[in-house]
Amino acid sequence: MTRDDPGPEASVTIEHPPGSQVRLGRLPTYLRTADERPMLRPPDLVDPEEWGTVTAVRPGDLRAVRFRRGTFLLPLDLLVGSVSGAGLAPADGPGPGPDPDRRR
Repeated sequence: MTRDDPGPEASVTIEHPPGSQVRLGRLPTYLRTADERPMLRPPDLVDPEEWGTVTAVRPGDLRAVRFRRGTFLLPLDLLVGSVSGAGLAPADGPGPGPDPDRRR
């Protein structure tokens, strides 16, 4: 390999990079929060049809995905959806907007 040849590392693409819109292909047995001190949560906090946004790439083929009810660490094999974060959202949108009943 020469200095002009970037090698195989240059052609690596990240599956579901930050900003991608994804949803769950199947429900996991539990959800692990993406907090500094993660907690296990029940899987029914995320609707299978709900779209979320990838916020971070984590080691071990994990993605931090923000859904309506929280941000969770999910393995790639559970995620389906768009591959790029180029502002492409699903036709029905990534989910409802802010809760109008929530006080500031």
